[in-house]
Amino acid sequence: MGKGGSSYTVEKAKISVIQLFALMFIFEMGTAVVTSYGINAKKDVWLAILLGMFVGVVFFFVYYFLFRQYPNLPLTGHTRKIFGKYLGWIIGLLYVLYFLYNAADNIRSFGDLLLSSILPQTPLLAIIILFVLTMCYVLYLGIEVVGRTAEVFIVILILFGITGNFLALISGDIDLDKVRPFLENGWTPILTTALLETSNFPFNQLIVFMTLLPYLNRPRLIKKVWLSALISGGLILSWTASLNIAIIGVEEVKKSTFPLLLTVGKINLLEFIQRLDVIVVFTLLITVFFKASIFFYGALIGIVDLFKLKNHQQIILPIAFIIIFLSMAMASSYSEHTEEGIYFNRYIIIYFHVIIPLLMLLVTLIRNRFKKKSRLKKSNGT
Repeated sequence: MGKGGSSYTVEKAKISVIQLFALMFIFEMGTAVVTSYGINAKKDVWLAILLGMFVGVVFFFVYYFLFRQYPNLPLTGHTRKIFGKYLGWIIGLLYVLYFLYNAADNIRSFGDLLLSSILPQTPLLAIIILFVLTMCYVLYLGIEVVGRTAEVFIVILILFGITGNFLALISGDIDLDKVRPFLENGWTPILTTALLETSNFPFNQLIVFMTLLPYLNRPRLIKKVWLSALISGGLILSWTASLNIAIIGVEEVKKSTFPLLLTVGKINLLEFIQRLDVIVVFTLLITVFFKASIFFYGALIGIVDLFKLKNHQQIILPIAFIIIFLSMAMASSYSEHTEEGIYFNRYIIIYFHVIIPLLMLLVTLIRNRFKKKSRLKKSNGT
């Protein structure tokens, strides 16, 4: 049992440092590596991503401080401890809904990519149901299995990345003039994109890992693992965004639904090595599977904790149906889905990543200060 009698630790599982790194790194890649992520900063998108990463590092220390207060509790346990039984419960439930929405959003993005690239005749619902059922199976087996699977797939993902980048670099399609000049539109679009978009998605989304941290077998290494995954993921996303612009140009990236598909599609070596779209599809399959699974698991653990259930396995299928429904109902087309995503990232997500965690930090600091003062008074009295 965790501190405060949480039912959260019913699943007796442990994940290693390498497994946590693999999960965090793959999670960061998510859909960001394939979509026109941060393109509002135009040619300086790489800088907007790096600044977003820096904001992510700052907020990591907020999340880490909160985790250190109650290291055996999930995020929903933290909200109840900090805001009180009733208000904390409501805020915890809002986080559960937020995790469910993100799981559905990632699955929908993957379904749309498959429809637009390799499976145009397949019903979207069929793709989503198969994807969610696979997630259910892995999550039913437990977080330890998810961690071990991530350990294998991160190697495959790195090999895909090295292969794709090597072929792009030797293909002769890179034009550095497409990336220049630096700061063409000034700092305003860069800072706006960094603060409203690239920091929240995906760097601050790592707050969901507060549901997984109690499972780490060496909790002292959390700081190193989180920061190394966050920074390495940020550098790769920044590089990928620059590569897309250098090969297909900023206007094409802006217009394209999945610019990485276009970038890789340009590769044609000796009329033999071409049509490498499959690398992009498999990359997204791996990254979205783990990202959606972690959001799904975060929601499951939150529900188990809030409603005092025995384990997460008994609610996997009912929650899976909710995710399937959400992913189908959230938009009628990919363009509508993208518009909703931009609105959500700019105006809703900030409450879960910034405002509520900062309020939690403030309340905890004030409470700790009062506790310290009362201890001093007691010691002086004796």
